[in-house]
Amino acid sequence: MPHAPLSSRTMGLEITLLGPPRVERDGRPIAFDTRKATALLAHLALADRPRSREALAELLWPDRGPEHARGALRRTLSTLRTAIGEEWLETSAGRVALSRAKDLEIDVERFRALSEDGGAEAALAEAVELSRGEFMEGFALRDSAEFDHWQAGEADALRRELAGVLGRLVELLAARGALPRAVALTRRWLALDPLHEPAHRALIRLLAWSGDRAAALDAYRECVRALSRELGVAPLPDTTALYERVNEGTLDRPSRDADGMATPAFRIAQPADRARGGVGDAPLVGRVEELRALTESYEGIAADGRLAVIEGEAGIGKTRLATEFLEAAGARGAAVLSARCHEGEARIAYGPVAELLRAASEREPDPAGGAHWSESVSSGRLADVARLAPGVEQLGRPLERERPLDGLGAQARLLESVAEVLVAACRAPVPGVVFVDDVHGADAATLDAILYLARRLRDRPLLMLLVWRGEEVPPEHRLRQLTSDASGPARATSVRLGRLPPTDVTELVRAAEPASSDEFSRRVVADSEGLPLLAVEYLAAVRGSGDVDELALPRGASDVFRARLAPLAEGARQVIGAGAVIGRVFDFDTLREASGRSEEETVEALEALTAHGLVEESGPDARYSFSHGKMRTLVLGETSFARRRLLHRRVADALRSARPAPDSAVVAHHLRHGGRELEAAEHYALAAERAGTLHAHAAALEHLEAALALGHPQPVPLHERTGDHRTALGDYAGALAAYEAAGAACASEDLARVEQKVSGVLHRRGEWERAEARLAAAWQATAEDDLAAKARIQADRSLTVHRAGREEEAAVLARDARELAREAGDVRALAQAHNMLGVLAHSDGDLTVARDELERSIVLAGELEDAEARAAGLNNLALANAAAGDLDRALELTREALELCTAYGDRHQEAALRNNYADLLHAADRGEESMAELKRAVSIFSAIDADETTRQPEVWKLVSW
Repeated sequence: MPHAPLSSRTMGLEITLLGPPRVERDGRPIAFDTRKATALLAHLALADRPRSREALAELLWPDRGPEHARGALRRTLSTLRTAIGEEWLETSAGRVALSRAKDLEIDVERFRALSEDGGAEAALAEAVELSRGEFMEGFALRDSAEFDHWQAGEADALRRELAGVLGRLVELLAARGALPRAVALTRRWLALDPLHEPAHRALIRLLAWSGDRAAALDAYRECVRALSRELGVAPLPDTTALYERVNEGTLDRPSRDADGMATPAFRIAQPADRARGGVGDAPLVGRVEELRALTESYEGIAADGRLAVIEGEAGIGKTRLATEFLEAAGARGAAVLSARCHEGEARIAYGPVAELLRAASEREPDPAGGAHWSESVSSGRLADVARLAPGVEQLGRPLERERPLDGLGAQARLLESVAEVLVAACRAPVPGVVFVDDVHGADAATLDAILYLARRLRDRPLLMLLVWRGEEVPPEHRLRQLTSDASGPARATSVRLGRLPPTDVTELVRAAEPASSDEFSRRVVADSEGLPLLAVEYLAAVRGSGDVDELALPRGASDVFRARLAPLAEGARQVIGAGAVIGRVFDFDTLREASGRSEEETVEALEALTAHGLVEESGPDARYSFSHGKMRTLVLGETSFARRRLLHRRVADALRSARPAPDSAVVAHHLRHGGRELEAAEHYALAAERAGTLHAHAAALEHLEAALALGHPQPVPLHERTGDHRTALGDYAGALAAYEAAGAACASEDLARVEQKVSGVLHRRGEWERAEARLAAAWQATAEDDLAAKARIQADRSLTVHRAGREEEAAVLARDARELAREAGDVRALAQAHNMLGVLAHSDGDLTVARDELERSIVLAGELEDAEARAAGLNNLALANAAAGDLDRALELTREALELCTAYGDRHQEAALRNNYADLLHAADRGEESMAELKRAVSIFSAIDADETTRQPEVWKLVSW
């Protein structure tokens, strides 16, 4: 129905609030004796229901007592009745409203009706014409902050609504070729919000289509200036790409159909077009300083990289802030690699690292025709990381197939390969970003990788951005060292997020729901308690209800998420239940097979779930994730035990047939919860074997314990591997128990190996006699022709006898070990023998021979890529250099040994090396650094299993080995 111009109405009451407030009755202007009467009329005009006298009194006279405020309200209502006529006010049961039964015209209501009138060009144009100025322009109350807040909120909402109208009208004008008018309205659109990039892009495109290329380029530069000045960010990639097309003259002009309409008309994305309900769609409020700190950290990157940490409680907006920053970095041309650590999935060693590597492998080649990033990485490094992310094999490079990760030292090689690949994949004209979310939920192996890269940002121009929950990373946690000793204050930025104040929550509500009332905003402020997540979820629940003010807001997170699930159809509920059983992240094929729904039904269900903001699509490989972990927990809890058991079995079967095959630990988890325990035990053993090859000790132990608990049919090798991992972690009591269990049931040909491992644990505990006895037993159990094994046993015996103070006997054993190793041609045993001969020469005071023997050992260890043997040689050579007076060289060697040891994860040896380093720093008159290293050494050793008789300095220091 056509709308008559507002000025043509001569009868009734006309209230104009767009621009300076004006009231006319039967075509004649009305003046009020007080500003409060104008304010009261404006508020009643926009109220969607009768207002209580108490609420009105509090709104207009907040600083007066209740009696005075009610008296002032009575007098103001009397003034209002006299001015507009008694028939226009309705009062009943202590409530007041503006009569809607009469011939009432309010320009704000008319503007909104026109805005919603099917999107017709004429209606939108009239709505724009009606918006002559700001809401109640030039009007304010001096003594009512509450009214001023309401007025500002209404003005902001109408400003956003006008922006939406302008955007739609510009789209329609451009579609029919009315470019000059479209340009003028776009400039008005931008005047409302100079930071709105869709409006900037529209202006650039329209000016270019109008033939004014120079003005289009100027419009882009103004966009850059506005964003830089107000937000400190660059334009989004879409804006930059549009500028480049205009600059190069490659922007397509719209063609026209028979009716003269542009085909296709360019589309300006409106807020309503976006998927609603996710945290990432909410505007970022109250985090200006934090975003600035991250931006400054990124901009400070030169040759060396930097570390940034965002921490705070659950739901505080850590990921939302990180997303805002990452979008800005990506807009500058930065390569961004992202991964998330999922709580409850820490059993998968290196899971988030594999996610980062997959993201790296999916990076597109340089569009300018330059070499792919993988060309700068050796084939061997790519082969190493291909163990974690098979997608690397698809890069087209021939990889080294024979690259075993044997020995403890191989972990250092794997971590360095991961670091090199990530750095190479981030290489671009500007520094890249490696982002890991929810690091508090990382598995131990992933934590090792994160710490390794974060401590090696020198000469690696990238930003490493980590997000964790502060309450789940205690002061003694290894992550806390990153922002202190590892990075230094100049290279690390720590951002701690607090809860939002009420004003910021109100801003969030107004931005998301412009039509919401003050009462609704106050309810969200109170119930969210400053947590952005809860505020956003409340808003999502409102959207699902369709009625902002009638909705009874749910109390607490569980009720909020439950309200989100309520509208789902049964098919969607089944699919989301299957997704919850799979995990926080799931792929389409596994979901379809596990849910039992057809492909079409699964697609429809996913579309419904994403539309409701319950799951999010991520990546090009059809992967989905729950919008929040609490949503998954709720869905899982509301799925019956019988159905969960069935779903776990279906998931396990689907995963076992998937290609590439998933981690065996994931399959084992589903088999276990599906009731198929023996199959689960076998898969846990496979998972432990894989984790062991990657030196993920904690994950391997978890899998081994699960396999044994579920009754694996071959427990002996599992016990031995348990002992190996517990030794590396410093759990000596547990290691001895595991080795004894293996030795009691193992075959005779395996006994020597187990006895030697028991001896190694006893040696670490300082029990020399018992260690020597076990080595003697190992010698007796070794086959006569196994010279390599005998050489290693003799080298171990030499070290044990040396520690017991029998130097001559130790020298004889070391020489015997060297000869046996030479005869066997075993390089590892030979490196061990030369190391011992160097230690003994140092003890005897012959530093020249000591350094010669130790350097030979280091060279041999390097050939083997055995980091443990190399670290031992470097440490012993450092001690020899220190004894010779070369402290600088000694410090350099110890630092190198410490880096290797930290990488392969032997906590006892790390404590010993830090103690040695502290002694060297003290000798170099660097007292503060020396004390810091000594404290770290003591802290590490305090976590190692030792009783009071063995917790002595001469034991835990080790000094040499």
